[in-house]
Amino acid sequence: MATYSDVQLFIDGKWQPAASGKTLDVINPATGEAIGKVAHAEKADLDLALAAAQKGFAAWRKVPAHERYKVLRKAADILRSNADQIATLMTMEQGKPLVEAKGETLAGADVIDWFAEEARRAYGRTIPPRMDGVYQLELKEPVGVVAAFTPWNFPINQAVRKCSMALAAGCAIIIKGPEETPAACAGLIDAYAKAGVPQGAINLVFGVPGDISSYLIPHPVVRKISFTGSTAVGKHLAAMAGQHMKRVTMELGGHAPAMVFADADVDAASKILAANKFRNAGQVCVAPTRFLVQKPVYEEFVGKFVNAAKAVKVGDGLDEKTRMGPLAHSRRLDAIEAFVGDAVAKGATVETGGRRIGNKGYFYEPTVLTHVSREARIMNEEPFGPVAVIGSFDTFEEVVTEANRLPYGLAAYAYTRSEKTAAALGASIETGMISINHHGLALPEVPFGGVKDSGYGTEGGADALDAYLVTKFVTQMNV
Repeated sequence: MATYSDVQLFIDGKWQPAASGKTLDVINPATGEAIGKVAHAEKADLDLALAAAQKGFAAWRKVPAHERYKVLRKAADILRSNADQIATLMTMEQGKPLVEAKGETLAGADVIDWFAEEARRAYGRTIPPRMDGVYQLELKEPVGVVAAFTPWNFPINQAVRKCSMALAAGCAIIIKGPEETPAACAGLIDAYAKAGVPQGAINLVFGVPGDISSYLIPHPVVRKISFTGSTAVGKHLAAMAGQHMKRVTMELGGHAPAMVFADADVDAASKILAANKFRNAGQVCVAPTRFLVQKPVYEEFVGKFVNAAKAVKVGDGLDEKTRMGPLAHSRRLDAIEAFVGDAVAKGATVETGGRRIGNKGYFYEPTVLTHVSREARIMNEEPFGPVAVIGSFDTFEEVVTEANRLPYGLAAYAYTRSEKTAAALGASIETGMISINHHGLALPEVPFGGVKDSGYGTEGGADALDAYLVTKFVTQMNV
């Protein structure tokens, strides 16, 4: 069993306390009690990180892509070798079951491997000239110092994408990690450092999010912003970056429709969707949220989904029998109670759950609501918790209209045996990602990103590195 230790800042290749000595408490959501402290960065620490990143970028950008590939592959191996310890720390500070925490850590190593390989494939091209003796070259260069902001729900999954893309491209990066879950993120950064990333090329800070973003984003050293989090905060940060013409990648909130048609395999649909609804206590940006079921199979689906929800074992994530841990902090517990209360007040039926579990920690029952008014908050705002809302529909046109009704467009899911219906859904649903008849999102090699209010840009797949590269055109005539 790993022992939770206080977490420091990582600046210019060294772990160090904040200049002011300030710290923030880290809370175990299974108990509601403090288990450690994390250093609280302020302006003096950020200035050190900016100077270090500027120096680190000058060194790292000169490292050949093949050598960057070797360093990143080593980082992946180090992360894998530390997976058990990091997973335990993640469960202690975030709450998710240990099996999920270890899966996230190992998946993070796969992400590093993927972008290590992409580092060797950041190709430019030669453009045919209009006259003899002229060369026209399109070159790809690293954009510069990156400021990245990552959330608490996946302490490694989100940070590892941003770090790996930046480093693969030859950039330096300052990560503003999650204060609620700092140890797992620190374990990731430590793997890069031990693998040989130069001092200053990767830095980790924690602190008040608004203070850090408002200082880093406008700073002239920073050339690229990457943010994962809520739509409201993302819009604010994108506007700030736009004032300074900074490149931006935004992976924001979602409210994913899950459409189950009358010809679907209802057994498979209910099992897969329930597993992914209650994964990480529903605190997943791509979690299925609005379940839209065609009327001939509505009752069957509701019955099987409710049974699956009732079977979820809720408890401390360190217990190997646990399949859903607590919500990550008291704010989420309050938010979920408010969502459910509002829905019930507007006529919703609670099929199962709907209550807090105990008075220690932040546990909430896996919950299923039916007959939910479209006016209820949970039908319009991202719930980010273990609550499934199930409604019915008659026609294809009706379900597409509902799926596209909200300004979100991150993920969507559908179950049907009809190839015609599947193809029509792929063309009709306004989303960055849609998974049909299985749950196939967030692999390192596939795109990951949204449209509309869910953001822009991708943090996966072959196109992801482009956001960390700038194009330079060089034309030369032989003389």
